[in-house]
Amino acid sequence: MSKNELLVGMNDKQTEAVLNTDGPLLIMAGAGSGKTRVLTHRIAYLIQDKQVLPWHILAITFTNKAAREMKERVVNLLGPSGNEVWVSTFHALCVRILRRNIDKLGYDRAFTIAGTSEQQTLIKNILKDLNYDPKTYNPRSILSSISNAKNDLQSPAEFIAKNESVGNPFIKVIGEVYDRYQKELHRNQSVDFDDLIMMTIQLFEQEPEVLKYYQDKFQYIHVDEYQDTNEAQYRLVHMLGEKYENVCVVGDADQSIYGWRGANMNNILDFQDDYPSAHVTLLEQNYRSTKTILKAANSVIQNNDERRDKNLWTENAVGEKITYYRAQSEADESRFVVTNIKSEMNDNHYSYGDFAVLYRTNAQSRVIEETLLKSNIPYTIVGGHKFYDRKEIQDILAYLTLMANPSDSMSLQRIINEPKRGIGAASVDKLVTFANENNWSVFEACQNVELNNELGSRARKAIDNFGAVMTDLQNQVPKLSVTDLTNEILEKTGYLATLKASKTLEASARIENIEEFLSVTKQFDDAHPDSEEAGSALVDFLSDLSLVSAQDDIAENTPEVTLMTLHAAKGLEFPVVFMIGMEDNIFPLSKAMSDSKELEEERRLAYVGITRAQKKLYLTNTFSRMLYGRRQTNPASQFIEEINPDLIDAVNSNGRSTNGGGLKTPFDTPNNRQARFANSSPYQGPTSHNKKTSSNQSGAASQSWIVGDKVSHKAWGTGTVVKVDGTGENMELDIAFPDPTGIKRLLAAFAPITKE
Repeated sequence: MSKNELLVGMNDKQTEAVLNTDGPLLIMAGAGSGKTRVLTHRIAYLIQDKQVLPWHILAITFTNKAAREMKERVVNLLGPSGNEVWVSTFHALCVRILRRNIDKLGYDRAFTIAGTSEQQTLIKNILKDLNYDPKTYNPRSILSSISNAKNDLQSPAEFIAKNESVGNPFIKVIGEVYDRYQKELHRNQSVDFDDLIMMTIQLFEQEPEVLKYYQDKFQYIHVDEYQDTNEAQYRLVHMLGEKYENVCVVGDADQSIYGWRGANMNNILDFQDDYPSAHVTLLEQNYRSTKTILKAANSVIQNNDERRDKNLWTENAVGEKITYYRAQSEADESRFVVTNIKSEMNDNHYSYGDFAVLYRTNAQSRVIEETLLKSNIPYTIVGGHKFYDRKEIQDILAYLTLMANPSDSMSLQRIINEPKRGIGAASVDKLVTFANENNWSVFEACQNVELNNELGSRARKAIDNFGAVMTDLQNQVPKLSVTDLTNEILEKTGYLATLKASKTLEASARIENIEEFLSVTKQFDDAHPDSEEAGSALVDFLSDLSLVSAQDDIAENTPEVTLMTLHAAKGLEFPVVFMIGMEDNIFPLSKAMSDSKELEEERRLAYVGITRAQKKLYLTNTFSRMLYGRRQTNPASQFIEEINPDLIDAVNSNGRSTNGGGLKTPFDTPNNRQARFANSSPYQGPTSHNKKTSSNQSGAASQSWIVGDKVSHKAWGTGTVVKVDGTGENMELDIAFPDPTGIKRLLAAFAPITKE
């Protein structure tokens, strides 16, 4: 491929980046500006026109997926010689270096890499040996602190020296455990993932000849997503590129959203300080989004002070205005999303795979998941588990199920040692055998465990205590609402207290999900204030939930709506994007509202979300929202305030514009936030006033339904209505279809069914 062929279709700035090959180069690449294309074509140009040997070129990315994509593109451009280019993640690069040289650090070249499970087990054993209680000093928290220390290139001795004056006993324990941890890893000839980079740097510092070898090998270095590098990664790149300084870094400070895990945005902002002779190229032409979407993104991000000024632009069409909707509730918000997915598909011939729903925290996915399920819309979750599949939710459901049905031994075995009670797998096996021998349920075996001589006294006592707690809870079932029973379970079993004590990011996320589960129970209790039969409410609740959380089999390659957090969306793009929960205290997070640095990172996250949209962007929030087990009333997100009002079309309950094609209310002070869209009344679903959305309402919505009605579904066949709940937009139908489909719960307003 000739030089001219390599440059075909490139704009002036892309061409500039490809041809600038001598010395350091900073490519500030805006969202959707074709940075991967520039990198791969630059590598091809170096080899074909500058006669650089392929094995003298290194390209570093952050994910295996990105590395594979880049390698494939290089090979497509160069043919077989492209395979000689080192395209790698940071960790994979360091593994290859250490496999050849780690013996110089006193390790066997056949070292193993310890995974998370092994790391946690090792930390637990060390805590035990040092007589520290793992409930007080959580192994995961300690591992997180050790990881942070390694990413900051602190050895155990350096960590201890730095923190000895702090006076925090927890920090002292971390230093002590870190020291033992490294010695134990060494004794086992193992390293962890953070060691891979840290020990490569140690190798280069200790063995100058090894560093020189790799400096001569990698004469041209490319680093993607440079704004996401931490201290260790920054140091590694700097050492490798120090001799020749042919270091090309690509990134966008405006998309730096990982500060919470150690990324240092200043690595890219200060690149010219590290390399004073650096050439800087700004890729500002966007090939992804409409002019309207880019103007919105620019108007938001320009409010950040800590950034390098650039302005994304595009030759794409102006496109539709951004649709803004302030819903009455989270259910109303989700119905608005579903209605507009249907209308976009009908009017613009999109498929489900063309839609993404983005949110700030995983806990927000629950309501939209339920609405999609009931509307028979396939979806997938990226970067997180489906709400009801998450471990903590499954655990609480198992407790509730055991309360409703003490014979359910599967539920009991799931939670008998959750949280940890000292009841190991061997003890559970003996308990099950004991139950079988006496023709008891495992629950009954727990209640009679004092008769089991096969168990040790400690296990017997722990099981007896567990059985007593479960019996006490079961006796309260007739007296308590589902919410009160759930709270009793969380308290009496110590489940919530255990999570709170661990003080880890993961535990915090689990607590948030449990609090969100309490939103589900509260809504059920409010809808079922009276129970005619003791315990029937709990049974009904579990039955309802089993219908909502059942996963339908979807044929391969069938497109699905994508649900994900804003962090998980980075690097992706979709024709239509919904950003939900755009409220102060949710996005931006409440803790960021009073911290300018955190607020700027939240704003960069908003910028990332907006620029995921290619053709159409929807922003939604609610007047009132049940989240984390409590009702919240939040102002509209300040990030909506920062968008030029001429770019926004606020819609009311009929889907009509409330502002004549542009908001008339000025975006001036935070005090106006509640009033800005006061004429955006709660969304009630499609009506005859809105031709666009009315065509997407299911014919089922206009019907009256009673138990026994026959319905027809294209995929599931003929079914029978067995239950009708709610009215109007909220009407839900339980329909029994032939096996293996079974009973499905569907929203009448959206379900693709017809009455026979």
